[in-house]
Amino acid sequence: MMSKPESSSLWEESVGKQPGPKHFGSGWISGTLSVVLASIGLFAVLCFHFPSYLTMPDARSYYPLPVVRAVLHFVLVAGFLLGLTSVMLRHNKTLGMIGMGIVLLAALLGGSRVEIDGELKDDYYLGLDYALLLLIVYSFIFIPLEKLFGRLQQDVFRKGWHVDLTYFFVSSLFVQLTTYLTLRPATALFTWAVSPAFQQWVASQPFLLQFLAIALFADIVQYWVHRLFHEIPWLWKFHAVHHSAEVMDWMAGNRLHVVELALTRSLIYIPSFVLGFADGPMYAYIVFVALYSVFIHANLEVTFGPLRYVFATPQFHHWHHGAEPEAIDKNFAVHFPVLDLIFGTFHLPANRWPKIYGVHNNDVPEGYFAQWIYPFLRKGK
Repeated sequence: MMSKPESSSLWEESVGKQPGPKHFGSGWISGTLSVVLASIGLFAVLCFHFPSYLTMPDARSYYPLPVVRAVLHFVLVAGFLLGLTSVMLRHNKTLGMIGMGIVLLAALLGGSRVEIDGELKDDYYLGLDYALLLLIVYSFIFIPLEKLFGRLQQDVFRKGWHVDLTYFFVSSLFVQLTTYLTLRPATALFTWAVSPAFQQWVASQPFLLQFLAIALFADIVQYWVHRLFHEIPWLWKFHAVHHSAEVMDWMAGNRLHVVELALTRSLIYIPSFVLGFADGPMYAYIVFVALYSVFIHANLEVTFGPLRYVFATPQFHHWHHGAEPEAIDKNFAVHFPVLDLIFGTFHLPANRWPKIYGVHNNDVPEGYFAQWIYPFLRKGK
């Protein structure tokens, strides 16, 4: 593969490329964790100050505020102590000082005792609370799993992690917009196909049956949309961004261009809109697919044994991201590999994993904004 240009992001310059050792005991890990935790704490404090603009209206009434405040207090204290540890251990004090500075700013803004400001409104908002909640849940689930059952020994803050984190925050912050882009095509173009009587019958079916039907219809549509993103040159321009990740872990799946995100989700939603599944199975599937998409990208040596032909595994999806010739345009399904078996795109060697990941002859630049404009500048596949 061709080498990629160096990123010029502020984060990479101040953290990712900071001079000095980065091994355990050098103060780099504690400093980086300090900045991350302090930033989470500051963002949470801002959610209290501007709830109408930074929190999801549907979620506000469900937050247990005493628990939220306790977690916020712990995060801020931990961020400060880790920053102090970094300052004591590291010759370059930048990371630790930044972390402690962010904690002090959060404290000046009220810290864990901050009051909710203003009258709550339900107009336009950024899902900062949604982003923080997902980040905490994913981190607590997948970081320990990757450390305990990881296939490769790799750092949490590996190459390109700041790019994937940017994708994560952008897609989460603009959850209101992405939800609109997901739902609007179906409601605008397929209302004619809706039969209230048939939808009532579908919604009356057992919960598990509806859940499995949602997953199956979603994966059938996703399979073909995904395959077209590989086979049609102008669509590949957008999907190449996702495949540009050269390290696979729980954050890698966030690297999705907004055009691909909107097209894929809107098309996947159409069958569910027309069929009219009940809210319970739909919400359950939304939670499931969010976790499962992280799982199949994760650095986990999980194969499921014989069930690997039934359910997608990290090994199955890692082969989709492999850069070897044998892996190209294989394994398009997200849930059910049987779709790849049926349509001739299945590839899953029993005891092998890809040796390299990414895009063959890669010319995808690093950095979120460079990747955002890349599909509009590049020619062909």
